[in-house]
Amino acid sequence: MNRSEAKPIVLVPACNVAINSHPFHVAGKKYLDAVRLAGCLPLVVPSTALDDLDQLLDMADGIFLTGSPSNVHPSHFDEAVHNPALPLDPERDALTLPLIRLAVARGLPLFAVCRGFQETNVALGGSLHQAVQEQPGLHDHRAPEGQPPPIAYADTHPVQVMPGGQLEALLGHSHIQVNSLHGQGVKTLAPGLRIEAVAPDGLVEAFSVIADASRFALCVQWHPEWQAAQNPHSMALLRAFGQACREYHGKRDQVHPLPALLKNDSLRDPET
Repeated sequence: MNRSEAKPIVLVPACNVAINSHPFHVAGKKYLDAVRLAGCLPLVVPSTALDDLDQLLDMADGIFLTGSPSNVHPSHFDEAVHNPALPLDPERDALTLPLIRLAVARGLPLFAVCRGFQETNVALGGSLHQAVQEQPGLHDHRAPEGQPPPIAYADTHPVQVMPGGQLEALLGHSHIQVNSLHGQGVKTLAPGLRIEAVAPDGLVEAFSVIADASRFALCVQWHPEWQAAQNPHSMALLRAFGQACREYHGKRDQVHPLPALLKNDSLRDPET
């Protein structure tokens, strides 16, 4: 197979979990299936040395950041842990936060879901509410406890799609219904990000990276990967992501200039 016939490679950073007291790198099947629906080849990336990130990105045509039961460690936005009972994954943070900054610098197509949405905001200089349900005026966006996935992932509220943005261009709607399974949410939006959708309580539900308006760089708080093949909104997003990855694949050998967003050294990991 020649290069032009190969499917675009999409990096999917893994979570870190213990199974029977042994450490495992894992990625949910529904996220990998979503990458395949986009017409791309998913490559699960375990925790790795920072020195290896450039080599990984050299082979990549896109990044898909998944959801996870774990939260971004609040030390990355200068806060202490609010609820020690909630799961954290510092190994994933150590991989994804510098990976996001490097991917944005290269102009790689980026699609981020739930935790990935939160990671991107933090990686680029934003902060999070650690418990959205405790904030005055904000609703409880968590899934109902103890319910099977078809109920937990059912659509629960509308989002308002902001006019003139990437999401409106892809969906062609001013409002869509989405599911909601998150406890954390955007507190301060990072510089260089554009709000693409908000929940009825005003919480940010989607944003895009605006360093390069022609590139697909979309992050959503809901879970479009859930039963994506039966959801026309999800498929519109995945098709657009896949097309962006194919276009990047065809131009991967070209030099991508550093976007203005990342010329600020404060946004880059000091070890990268």
